[in-house]
Amino acid sequence: MGLKIQNGRVIDATNKLNYIGDIYIQDGKIKAFNDAPPNFNADEIIDVTGQIVCAGFVDLSVRLQNLRKETIAATSSGVTSFCVQPDIKPTIDTPEVVKHLKELAKTASYPQIYFIGALTQKLEGVELSSMLSLKQAGCIAMSNGNFPIKNLLIMRRAMEYAASHDLLFIYRPNEFSLSNGGCAHEGLMATRYGLPSIPEAAETIALDQCLELAELTGCRVHFGQLSSKRAVIKLQQAKKYGLNVTADVSMHQLHLTENDVIPFDSNYHVLPPFRGTEDCDYLRIGLGNGTISAICSDHQPHNLDSKLAAFPETKAGISTLETLLPLLLKLVSENVIDLPQGLELLNAKPAAILGLKTGSLSIDSPADICIFNPNLEWCVDTNNWHSTGVNTPFWAQTLKGRVTHTIQSGKVIFKLI
Repeated sequence: MGLKIQNGRVIDATNKLNYIGDIYIQDGKIKAFNDAPPNFNADEIIDVTGQIVCAGFVDLSVRLQNLRKETIAATSSGVTSFCVQPDIKPTIDTPEVVKHLKELAKTASYPQIYFIGALTQKLEGVELSSMLSLKQAGCIAMSNGNFPIKNLLIMRRAMEYAASHDLLFIYRPNEFSLSNGGCAHEGLMATRYGLPSIPEAAETIALDQCLELAELTGCRVHFGQLSSKRAVIKLQQAKKYGLNVTADVSMHQLHLTENDVIPFDSNYHVLPPFRGTEDCDYLRIGLGNGTISAICSDHQPHNLDSKLAAFPETKAGISTLETLLPLLLKLVSENVIDLPQGLELLNAKPAAILGLKTGSLSIDSPADICIFNPNLEWCVDTNNWHSTGVNTPFWAQTLKGRVTHTIQSGKVIFKLI
């Protein structure tokens, strides 16, 4: 099967590609740029004049409600690979669950789905799971998701075990005794409306502890969904010191602060919470200087009932896959990052964190490709939405930038109609 993508602006930071021209794909792999390889026959030609062609996005943090619906949401967003967090139902804490989920994933058939195994049994934070068995079953990393680890000794043992079996340890830093069931950043907004608050220290104290244990154990650690200025500074210092650590940030944390939160609108209820303007600014700085290695969606679709209670009582999280690209382009338009750098934060860099041989437009690599129109405006509404969750603070807004084609291993799996 031969596929030619022609007349697009091809961007790939890994291979220093930034040109207007063609890509040739044969049998699911990229074979040539601009000039056709010998004996190439195009079974299909896609003309993408005026559009951007890049490697498909690799999302480090997705939670699922309906596998089929969320995979459609992913493909319509240019995502060709994503990681499922362990704190779903059923909890990903046994090889049997992994096998079951992998079978379900085959029915979705489109994006490459990776599973993150539970660090502790039932995510209770007490007894370690059989991490080696989970790895052998196909888990790409280990995490306790949004659940606490009971004490630092258990965390140390988990990190030692992960290090000895070359497992990536993914950790969202949160000192639960300080966050204490809060739902908003400890600042003026929470005080004004009487919302239970979460101090920045809940993140930074947990980050400090994990950094100490990373040095002690030699464990490879990835920090998920950082939200604060001081966390960025501490991580930057740790990387300069030589610790083997990386971090990501949720896309929405780069755009919204506590000042944007409408206190009675639970679509703004996220964990970690939207913090202050200075925190948001430092997250953006962290992207620019390389302290933060990737951007994720942190996609958490919820049904309507989950968001109907009082703000503190609703489920935290927002549906974010389908706003991933336009919000990235907004960062580019605001000169936070340039376009090649921004795309790399969504494809090559998260792929590198996971050790995947994808995320770039390399010769003989899988043809996992996203094609998008950077100027196409669309409204966030039911006519343009695929996820089961409509829980987004961007609802009814007009955004700029739309995926037109998503290609997985040379096969078109999404086309904008």
